[in-house]
Amino acid sequence: MGQTITEKIFSEHAGREVKAGEIVRVDIDMIIGNDITTPISIRAFEESGAKSLARPNNFCIVMDHYIPAKDIASANQAKISRDFALKHDMKHFFDEKDMGIEHALLPEKGLVIPGDVIIGADSHTCTHGALGAFSTGMGSTDISFGMITGGNWFKVPETIKVELTGKPAEHIYGKDIILELIRMIGVDGALYKAIEFTGDTIKYLEMADRFSISNMVIEAGAKNGIFAVDEVTTKYLDERANINGGLRAKPKIHYSDEDANYCQILKIDVANLSPVIAYPFLPSNGKPMEQAVEDNLKIDQVMIGSCTNGRIEDLRVASEIVKGKRVARHTRMIVTPATQKILLQAQKEGLIETLIEAGAVVSNPTCGACLGGYMGILGDGERCVATTNRNFVGRMGARTSEIYLANSAVAAASAIAGYLVDPRG
Repeated sequence: MGQTITEKIFSEHAGREVKAGEIVRVDIDMIIGNDITTPISIRAFEESGAKSLARPNNFCIVMDHYIPAKDIASANQAKISRDFALKHDMKHFFDEKDMGIEHALLPEKGLVIPGDVIIGADSHTCTHGALGAFSTGMGSTDISFGMITGGNWFKVPETIKVELTGKPAEHIYGKDIILELIRMIGVDGALYKAIEFTGDTIKYLEMADRFSISNMVIEAGAKNGIFAVDEVTTKYLDERANINGGLRAKPKIHYSDEDANYCQILKIDVANLSPVIAYPFLPSNGKPMEQAVEDNLKIDQVMIGSCTNGRIEDLRVASEIVKGKRVARHTRMIVTPATQKILLQAQKEGLIETLIEAGAVVSNPTCGACLGGYMGILGDGERCVATTNRNFVGRMGARTSEIYLANSAVAAASAIAGYLVDPRG
């Protein structure tokens, strides 16, 4: 019996052939911390008596949730990571001088490589599977174990194969594909499983779409999401190498065998897919755009950004839709580019000017609004269309507020209309 991509990555790291269900100890290629979770890991690291990082160039900290600090508590929290990074002369420490949301910033920096095993104390670490890596979220103490030893233990997950067929129609993006999958299988339909995306649709998906899809597999309970490396991946990696003077390491590319064992095979007809809107209060509560329009939902706030949909492609889509128009009087529009580089690119292309002239507020890169931290808190009973990844009760503020997850085109069109509308007209 052949192997899946995920099994092959673990086999290469373990130095022997492994199968789903086995428990293995492997070295970690990249450990990711942020300003919220890293202080817990640092405390465990120091309490262990460890004096140095096992693999210092394979550990990074990204300050992205409450940066710049929103209050004294968040400032003190950030100080713990800053002091640690300076003490250990960390090569990969990203603060206000080089800001970005971690799951957009690391690929941008060329720090995510096909074939990697990556862990992070953030559930959306699975984003990096878009580049053919095994990438998953773990707890802060698991991160500290990796900091101390350079490795960790894993149960190799079984794999669900998702076959995507057909060319996406206008304003159908990776966000719609993953919301449709979560609608199909539920928030626990892929519990501790890998999800491998295949099919002829893949050739039409840019990296931004693949990042969005991989980012949200956790919302179906998956351990990781993964795409095989193709020409689109290679082009993206080559661009990163040219910009950054090289990638962190040489890619180790794996493909699933034809006779690989999958625990489940699912199919999605992308060619006939409508924009999918996830209604409160679960990402699995997906409904087609046509129903959302009929519901005539008045919108108080629109948020475009996050590690799911804060890339330059999202800003281009939003800018095109709002150009020459004005955000509805009763609606607020917040745009959060995922990295400073994306923000600068959007400025060069005139996107920021277009968005601001339409009435949007453009913020620094931050996770703030997405997790209900700051920069976009919802009040009692307010309704938001967001390109983020979760719409749980109280996720972005008041427990009586409502979040509708959607792609960037739906969000931008809804900001102009003041109601949840179809960007296709």
